[in-house]
Amino acid sequence: MNILLISQCSKNALTETRRIVDQFAERRGERTWQTPITQQGLDMLYRLLRKTARKNTAVACHWIRGKDHSELLWIVGDARQFNALGATPTNTTTRNILRSGDENDWHSAEDIRLLARIAALFHDLGKANDAFQKKLRCAQAIADPFRHEWVSLRLFEVFVGKGCLNDQDWLTRLTTLDDSTSKTVIASLQGLKDGIDQALSPFKSLTLPLARVVGWLIVSHHRLPTPGKDWALKEDTLARLPAAVVHGWCGSQQANDKLSTTEAKAFAKTQTACWSFKGGLPFDSRQWRQHVAKTADAILKRPGLSGESAETTLRSSYVLHLSRLALMLADHYYSSQPSHARYGDPVPSDGKTLYANSSRKNGEAPQFNQRLDEHLIGVEVNASRLLQTLPRLAQSLPRIARHKDFRKRANAPFAWQNTAFDLAESLRDKSAEHGFFGVNLASTGCGKTFANARILYGLANPQIGARFTVALGLRTLTLQTGDTYRERLKLGSEDLAVLVGGAATKALHDYYKARAQDAANSGSESAEDLLPAYNHVRYDGSLEDGPLKRWLLQSRQGRGAHAASLLDAPVLVCTIDT
Repeated sequence: MNILLISQCSKNALTETRRIVDQFAERRGERTWQTPITQQGLDMLYRLLRKTARKNTAVACHWIRGKDHSELLWIVGDARQFNALGATPTNTTTRNILRSGDENDWHSAEDIRLLARIAALFHDLGKANDAFQKKLRCAQAIADPFRHEWVSLRLFEVFVGKGCLNDQDWLTRLTTLDDSTSKTVIASLQGLKDGIDQALSPFKSLTLPLARVVGWLIVSHHRLPTPGKDWALKEDTLARLPAAVVHGWCGSQQANDKLSTTEAKAFAKTQTACWSFKGGLPFDSRQWRQHVAKTADAILKRPGLSGESAETTLRSSYVLHLSRLALMLADHYYSSQPSHARYGDPVPSDGKTLYANSSRKNGEAPQFNQRLDEHLIGVEVNASRLLQTLPRLAQSLPRIARHKDFRKRANAPFAWQNTAFDLAESLRDKSAEHGFFGVNLASTGCGKTFANARILYGLANPQIGARFTVALGLRTLTLQTGDTYRERLKLGSEDLAVLVGGAATKALHDYYKARAQDAANSGSESAEDLLPAYNHVRYDGSLEDGPLKRWLLQSRQGRGAHAASLLDAPVLVCTIDT
């Protein structure tokens, strides 16, 4: 095929694009290349450009199919530099009077951001205990009798106290903290030490709406509390949540009769150390106090969090879910980073400070990594940045547009798909404003799988392109659906992701599929096109720089590569648990 490449890159992205494209094609201008190329070569060029793309990258590839006809194949980077046909603007203006693209109707975004921030500043407070600090020095990690998030919840419960009439009381105290707060909180912990005292659930005293939500985010930032085998659910347990949550729901380790006398004494000593804080608490950190005061002041100014309407906002499972999502992702991201001196107080001259984590490399002894106050501030800052990018996330993700097979008219007995597709197109504008809920009821073999994809494509804006996820209950059906889309729509690995819950299911599916292909041997391979036809345009999004983009880049290289696939592919077919 004969292709024409147009670059609208700027700054360093232009240099990088030239370095890559010069290896494949001859220049016809400073920003233009033209060359004959094989399909394999074009795929390689596309992957290289996409791998190095940044926010200033914008490259369009046209297939010159005849003397007076060309077709847009794909765009890598900022698709706003081109129109739907891949043409570039004659004149541009930098003025944006209305800035309508910056507007969004996400009324609870700021509430979610502030909840994630305040929870982040308290989420690992319990790591200050002596048992955890000692564990960081050990060559072999062992489980604590009480997990750090449970200890963090107890410390937060103590700080809030029982004398508050409303959430404004403890938020106001956060704005006026001093270095004596640590001793006060540690002294007030008496009677709430699980395993030593007969303490009730923290949520029995955390009755204020905001305090209860922050406590829930703290204790669930790694995993949701789940009753173990020794904590059987009673009939009224669900009705009493979260007041029914006790330490056994959060992975606490209990002594048992099988321990020897020496082991039992060692366990009791470690259990006591979980509630001992000889190194103090992050309340001693000047920078931590500044961050928590700033966050508390911002919450006090939000009526949706501390005013009369707080009950309604804080009862929303949507708000709680996204707050927890931001907290977990920011914690996961920042924990993978090296220590940053700009967060937290500097290490004192005696070298005694609290640490949040350690790093172990190549079997060497563990080395302290992030200071505790630094970690809390770092997670808070990155949770805030993450929430600021989420309103613009939908416009930044890859999409598929101008796909001929989605619009191709179906013949009998699948002609009903044409009516459904036409109806979906007629409802496009209304569904963009009000949402869409549809039920596809048809007999087996009538083409529901492909019809669903066509309906979703018909609802999408044709200029922007479509993104959709197909979630199925059966692993085998998920793999079969992925095969159907791949074969009928000619989607490559960059356009279609298929994720199932078990690797064995996929291996078995691929094995039987290969056997069936060998057995068929119909001799029709020569009837296929010599070159696979590009029949759609893929708009590659450009995520703005931030914790989400950097976390995804890291996950592509590690065990979490499937996390990147969830966002990279415009079409995702997965099991519903994914």
